[in-house]
Amino acid sequence: MTTGTSRRIPRADIQTNGRTEHIWALPANQSFLETLLRDLFENHPEKLTFGPLIQGAAYELKAPGKPERITLNDGYLTVHWGGRGHFHLCIGSNYGALKGEGGGPELMVRRRTARAEFYRSLDKHGHPVSWGLRLFNGAGEPQIAVFLPNPFLTDDDQLAEENDFSRLALWEYLMQHYAGYGPDPLDRQGKGFRHG
Repeated sequence: MTTGTSRRIPRADIQTNGRTEHIWALPANQSFLETLLRDLFENHPEKLTFGPLIQGAAYELKAPGKPERITLNDGYLTVHWGGRGHFHLCIGSNYGALKGEGGGPELMVRRRTARAEFYRSLDKHGHPVSWGLRLFNGAGEPQIAVFLPNPFLTDDDQLAEENDFSRLALWEYLMQHYAGYGPDPLDRQGKGFRHG
C-alpha cells in the first residue's frame, strides 16, 4: 500500500496564521525519509521548488536538474549537484553531534528530523491553494519545505492564465505511494490565489 508504512496516515486540520491547513504526519525515521527524498530529487527534480521556510524568510529554489549523487553519512542526507550546489539534511542519528564542546545527546536529538508531513494549504473559502512536504528538526525548527507543482502557477512561477490540475500529478503520486490516499476531489475545487 504505502512505502515505509503499513497503514493509511490520517489527516489533521490545523490553523496556521489564520488559514486552515490539512496535514498528513509522515514517519520521521531515516529509512522512510531517505526513500521519499531520493524519490523526489532523483525522479522528479524538474518539478521541485524547495528551501527553508521560516518566519521572515522563504527560500524557493529550483532543483538545477537530477543530482549527480545523493549520499547518506552519519545521519545526513546530502543531495549533490556538483558545481551547481548541494544541501545537507539531518534525517538520522548524527554521532558527530556527540563529539566536541557543546555536543551531546541533546544536539543529536535537535539536529535530526522529528516531524515530517505532507500539507495542503486552503484559502479562506476552504479551497486548496498549495501542496507540499515539510520537515522539522527536534527543536521544531523548519529544516526544508518542498513546494509541489501548483495548478495556479506556471513552471516559471507566474500566475497561470488557466488552472492546470494536471500539475497535481506529483502530489497525487506522493499521497498514494507514501500516505495511502488516492486522488481527492477537493484538490480540484481550488480557484487560484485570491486576495481579500
